[in-house]
Parts: sequence; structure tokens; C-alpha cells
Amino acid sequence: MKLDLIGKRVVVTGGTKGIGRRVVTGFAEAGASVLTCYRGDEAAASSLLLELKEIGGDHHVVRADMSVRADVDDLVAEAGEHFGGIDALVSNAAVVSHHPVAELTDEVWQHTLTTNLTGPFTLVRSALPLLTAGSSITLIGSRVAQAGMPSAAHYVASKAGLNGLVRALCKELGPAGIRANLVAPGIIETEATAALPAERRCAYEAKSSLGRLGSVDEIAGAVLFLASDLAGYITGETLNVDGGV
Repeated sequence: MKLDLIGKRVVVTGGTKGIGRRVVTGFAEAGASVLTCYRGDEAAASSLLLELKEIGGDHHVVRADMSVRADVDDLVAEAGEHFGGIDALVSNAAVVSHHPVAELTDEVWQHTLTTNLTGPFTLVRSALPLLTAGSSITLIGSRVAQAGMPSAAHYVASKAGLNGLVRALCKELGPAGIRANLVAPGIIETEATAALPAERRCAYEAKSSLGRLGSVDEIAGAVLFLASDLAGYITGETLNVDGGV
């Protein structure tokens, strides 16, 4: 058996940077058609479009803020217009910030939960008419949902909520042949981690049983696997891709 994604119609949110970008290019390289979105970085969107053009295929990059319901609905409408349906839906868009609980404002808490938890729910709900038997949903969570992290109660809570959401989705959508899973990355090499002080980086590396940070390729590989027929009997699962934290 082999991983075969040729002809799959894929939607990935937050796909112009970091993990999301590698997920997008990974699907494109595997023969899928991909629609992705960005919130505000036009330069990242433009460079991704060029990269996708080099790979070849039917791909689209649009602007959409996953904290805004109208944007979510517009994104799904674009998928319907371009593809006619969705075979793999990947909810990756998220925000993260660091504030001690005593300094965590209502506004920051609400924005984080709206983007990271309500956004994926709204995306799935809006996309339901385009999902059919054999379609898959993959939410991108975080290992900190189980491990916790100081000065990030809002972020941890939002990611922990995805674990419950995916379990509910698998039960409700399973009878229709739609699978739902969650990938929980550990600390991954991205633009953000590249700026870490050496001391903090070493501390993060020490938390992993493998003694290193993960790569975006390793997260993308897990996402592509869950979207493939190789994972046809896997649903409701949280796949920790964290190097053994």
C-alpha cells in the first residue's frame, strides 16, 4: 500500500507560514488540489503562490480570518466554487501569545478562544455540505493541551478544547463516513522558534526524548497520512508528534 492523494480536494487554514505552509506544499507535491488562506501577510501569500506554481496543479490562496464567521463561510464557498467538494479539511490557523493569568485580559482570552477553538468549529460546520463519505477532518492542536505551559492559559485552554471537539465530531460524523482526528505537535522548527535564545532552545530540546525539535516535514507527514486511505479506520484520535515529550 502507498500514500495516494492524487486528485484529493484539500482545504488548509493558515497555510502560508510554518507548519501550515508545509502541509499545503506537501499535499500539492502528493498530487492534491489545495485551497489555503492567510490573515494578513501578503508577502508570505505571494511567495507561497510562486512555490505552488512551481509544483504545479490547481491551487488557490485567499485571504480569510478564522476568527470572523463571514470569512470562514467565504473560504468554504471558494472551495465549493473551485473544487465542488472537500476530501480533506485541515484546520491549522491559530494565534498564540504569552500573558500571566493575572495580566490576561478578557479581550486576549476571547480572541484566542474565538480563533483557536470557535474558528475550527465554525469551519467544520460550514464545510459539512461539501464533505462526503471518505472525507477527513484534521485539527491541528498542540502537545501543551496535555502538558500545560505557563503564561499561556488562554492558548492551552483553546487547544485542549480541540481534543473534545474532535471526539464529538468522530461520533457524530462517523455514521456518514467522515473521519475526524487531531495532530498535536510538540516544539517544531518554524520562523518563531528560529528566534529563540540559545538557552531556551536547549531547554526545549532537552524535553524531547529524541533531543531535538521537530520539523515541519514531520508534522505534514502525519497530516497527509491521516488524510489518506491508509488511515481509513482511524478517527477520533489525537496523534502526538512531539519527539516523546
